Amino acid sequence: MPVLNKEPSLFPETLLDPTVTADEIGNWMVLYTKPRQEKSLARDLLRQRISFYLPLVKKTLQYGQRRLFSHAPLFGGYVFMHGAEAERIASLATNRVLRVIPVSDTQRLAADLQQVYRLIAANVPLTVESRIQAGTKVRVKSGPLMGVEGIVLQRRAETRLLVAINFLQQGASVEIEDFQLEPLT
Repeated sequence: MPVLNKEPSLFPETLLDPTVTADEIGNWMVLYTKPRQEKSLARDLLRQRISFYLPLVKKTLQYGQRRLFSHAPLFGGYVFMHGAEAERIASLATNRVLRVIPVSDTQRLAADLQQVYRLIAANVPLTVESRIQAGTKVRVKSGPLMGVEGIVLQRRAETRLLVAINFLQQGASVEIEDFQLEPLT
């Protein structure tokens, strides 16, 4: 039984599509929200037709015998917005944003977000990872995540692929088999 239906987490749908060339003016910005305001901010941005990405993952909650499903932000407190100064001002006017963090390397952030989007679309269990440690950089060579690049982690005798949002120093990891990986040079 869902607590809430999944809401739009990406606007427009082609925002993270690498094959679509963006003719929009603006840059990526990271909006640091007030506590538990990510989805509300996303709804406000959608109403104003401002480009954004809010990575949402399915979460299972257990209350006694009842199981409830929800969609929670992968990176609590953060919404990624693409726009110019007018959109930045409009986002602040929602009264849901504590701080707008400018992004210096917007192409790198866009590439990182595209990879996180692919992880979520693959519908595999994700674990949020903070403060990324150096490891071997790899690319997935087979399976539904083919082409995704990340860093190998070892945790509790399992191999995990970490896909990082370097700007936030956070990422998401997924369990993966060694044979699916090839080192990057």
